[in-house]
Amino acid sequence: MKALWRIFRLILREQPTSLWRGAALSFVVLAMGAALLGLSGWFITAAAAAGLAGTGAVFDVFRPSAMVRFLALGRAAGRYGERVLTHDATLRALESLRVRLLGGFVTASYDRMIRTRGAQALNRLTADIDVLDGVVLRLVLPVLSGLLVQAAVFVVLWALIGLSVALWIFAGYVLGSAAIFLYATRKTASLSRRTEAAAQAFRSRLIDLIRGRRDLAVQGRLIAQADFAVTADSRRRALQVQQDRAERLTGAALQMLGTLVAGGTLWLGMTKAQAGEFAPAFAALGFFAALALAETIAPLRRAASDLGRMAEAARRVSRDIKVSPAERPVSAGAVGYLNIHGVRLTRPFSSVPVFDDLTLTVGPRETVALTGPSGSGKSTLLLSVAGLHPVAAGMMTLGGLPVADWDEPSLRDTVVLLPQRSALMGGTIAEALRLAAPESDDTTLWQVLDAVQLLDVIEARDGLQTMLGARGEGLSGGEARRLVLARVLLRRPKVLLLDEPTEGLDETTAQAVLEGVRRFLPDAAILIAAHRRIETAFADRTVSLI
Repeated sequence: MKALWRIFRLILREQPTSLWRGAALSFVVLAMGAALLGLSGWFITAAAAAGLAGTGAVFDVFRPSAMVRFLALGRAAGRYGERVLTHDATLRALESLRVRLLGGFVTASYDRMIRTRGAQALNRLTADIDVLDGVVLRLVLPVLSGLLVQAAVFVVLWALIGLSVALWIFAGYVLGSAAIFLYATRKTASLSRRTEAAAQAFRSRLIDLIRGRRDLAVQGRLIAQADFAVTADSRRRALQVQQDRAERLTGAALQMLGTLVAGGTLWLGMTKAQAGEFAPAFAALGFFAALALAETIAPLRRAASDLGRMAEAARRVSRDIKVSPAERPVSAGAVGYLNIHGVRLTRPFSSVPVFDDLTLTVGPRETVALTGPSGSGKSTLLLSVAGLHPVAAGMMTLGGLPVADWDEPSLRDTVVLLPQRSALMGGTIAEALRLAAPESDDTTLWQVLDAVQLLDVIEARDGLQTMLGARGEGLSGGEARRLVLARVLLRRPKVLLLDEPTEGLDETTAQAVLEGVRRFLPDAAILIAAHRRIETAFADRTVSLI
């Protein structure tokens, strides 16, 4: 529930004026509905009694009938305004939540980022956010408005009819609906969470099927993956049927509660009218008001059904949305040496050291190659220099300031990492490059393509307007790798971290690429996780991690 409350506060903070106005209109609409039905019941009964008593000619029918018309028209207008305000405000707030959630994925810790699959992230941005509209529209505002209207009607009926009738209606609806809601959520919370999990599993499998259909077909796994998705959809449908049944049962219980409260109100009213405590018209007023108040508890049917998945979605989104980081000091434009002194690093989620007591210095215009077998910690060290992996012991400074004390924007402007696995998106070559440096002109783009030995390849196609498919389709593995390297170079970092930069290239091309990197960034400090002799030969010196 804490996550639900946090999401509601975020939505309220985004659209406070519209939501408060919508809440006020929701209260007015429900109050006018109770007043409309109560007044109509009183008016019809009072007019009939006046006719039976022979005083119909002097009975005032104009003012009550005018009030009935006013309440009917006002209720319709109020409902329209309430829907427009609350839905518009909620959709705008959810749009903002999507932006913050995307920002959270972008700024997540490195280990979490590499464990987040694209289908999962897409589900967070779509399915989870879509579910959260119910926090406002089906839970908080309806419950709050319903309680306020119940309290207001209680006060009015107490003044007009008496405490017993007013208390029966108020206690019956509030306590009865609360009991039904709590009982229903105990039954449906787990079910709705499982239904949502099954729906997201189906979406993930379907997205994986569509995106990987070519690779799956080549491996002969296309039919198996399709069956996998169909199985997930069957499970989703079965759980949805169970949830729909539970929602209908909750709705039936709420309707029975409304019937019980209205019937009890009618019996109390008739009893008191026969005792002469008030006129029969007031008994009709209480009965019809009780019928109208059933509208205040109707939204609980959907809220009880969706509470579990709303709570689960709120928990996931609350965990992943971007929060404003605390400001950390940084010397603007700090440059100089990368100093690693007595550093010990461990693998993620482990206390076992990868290496211990490493001391290393890399200065401007210097290239250092890290050597050692797979698993010796070369990639982990690059991640740590980039501020993506914590230091277990020792000190790592950049320009005299600990890497951990750099603020994120300044660190990303100064240090750039080319990891072993990188991604390209669909679009043109120019768009792929300008993702790193939007202000770059065409001349600069051609220069960086020349540095990574892609100039002739791109010129032979459609130049900078050459279209790439999803994940860089249209380029070979080596070409895609070099295009990602070109994008890294456009950041013009002062410290460049390269993890297997020449993987998949022949020695002649690899040598030309390394020389092009140094030519494009003559003053940068370059640290390479080297796996090939061509890389260690290019470096000014090598450091072994074994």
